[in-house]
Amino acid sequence: MIQIRPLKALLANPALSSQIAALPYDVCNVAEARAYAPQDAHFYHITRSEIDMPEGVDVHSPEVYQKAKENLNRFIQNGNLSFDNEPAYFLYRLIMDGRSQTGLLCVSSVADYNEGKIKKHEFTRPEKEQDRIDHMLALGAQTGIVFLAYKDVPAMNQLVTNEKDNQAAYFDFTAEDGVQHTVWRIAHPEQVAAITQIFATQVPATYIADGHHRAASAARVAAMHAGNDAAQFFLTCIFPESELKILDYNRVVKDLNGNTAESFLEKLAIDFEITPATTSPYRPEKPNEFGMYLQQQWYKINAKPGTFDAGDPIQKLDVQILQNLVLSKVLDIHDPRTDARVEFVGGIRGLKELEKRVDSGEMAAAFSCFPVSLQQLFAVADSGKVMPPKSTWFEPKTRDGLVTYVFE
Repeated sequence: MIQIRPLKALLANPALSSQIAALPYDVCNVAEARAYAPQDAHFYHITRSEIDMPEGVDVHSPEVYQKAKENLNRFIQNGNLSFDNEPAYFLYRLIMDGRSQTGLLCVSSVADYNEGKIKKHEFTRPEKEQDRIDHMLALGAQTGIVFLAYKDVPAMNQLVTNEKDNQAAYFDFTAEDGVQHTVWRIAHPEQVAAITQIFATQVPATYIADGHHRAASAARVAAMHAGNDAAQFFLTCIFPESELKILDYNRVVKDLNGNTAESFLEKLAIDFEITPATTSPYRPEKPNEFGMYLQQQWYKINAKPGTFDAGDPIQKLDVQILQNLVLSKVLDIHDPRTDARVEFVGGIRGLKELEKRVDSGEMAAAFSCFPVSLQQLFAVADSGKVMPPKSTWFEPKTRDGLVTYVFE
């Protein structure tokens, strides 16, 4: 079963919470992060401290990590952040477009991660792990939340409902993107013990939804701090399956591998039924169906029966079908993790973004995908296999800076 703990957190000043809170460090690029530099209390000063350095600085240089540490100390000294008086759990609710999801903000066990009780579905890249390791080591803290999912437990669902109904919120604000963030603090010993016990006895596994690099980095930092008990845990927010929704994660390609549009369509027709789409842009309506945007025309393309292994949890994923039958077979893109000819567009950006990338001439074609289901994610993780890169996009996202975990 799963081991979690309450944490004695470094908390944002509630009066400044909306100004401090930042999207996860990897959601924005450097240029987008720099736009927040004039906002003195914004948490990007800690998670993207290159915004306080000259343009062109190597974002992985020691000076950038040192600046993050300096900014963390400054935030503590000026009262933007302060330490909680006692360990506590937190309930974190996000509301976007009328849909609500509430997770438990806590620290999870690195031992559970190493033993496979916290299950993965993606590979990580060493350079991205090293970036977060260097950031954690410089700060002695974890600023990024690992987004976990678990299969519903009625007792936990009821406890969450009771706590939200009977407590005042510690943080409550609506961010600039319209997402409402509400956090409740749970420190009463009885409630804390009840939550810990539920996970220890009724939750056999949790699943990484978002944050594979943060989790892997925390595990490596824990190994470097074998004698430090606090470092053997990492910051997580755990959401029940019933409240989560996975968005599509789409692909754009820079060229057609020497094909004309006509020859490209002919080669696709070997494995797909291709028809002009009746709506524009075209969003797939069912598994094994894709939208394709090519030369200002949307097509509906359906994988033909027998072109993929419907009994394999990986091979039947739409993103894997697209990889096998289009990217690899026709476009000669065999490793999407490293090949610069393919890029990924999260569903939150909308299908118009795909049209924009192609119409600009930057890309040759775009593909819209039917979203992976949470049940598919669980099945892949349970099998010990991994999905293709950029298979899932979870939205809305928790904000950094509200709750930080200091381990030394």
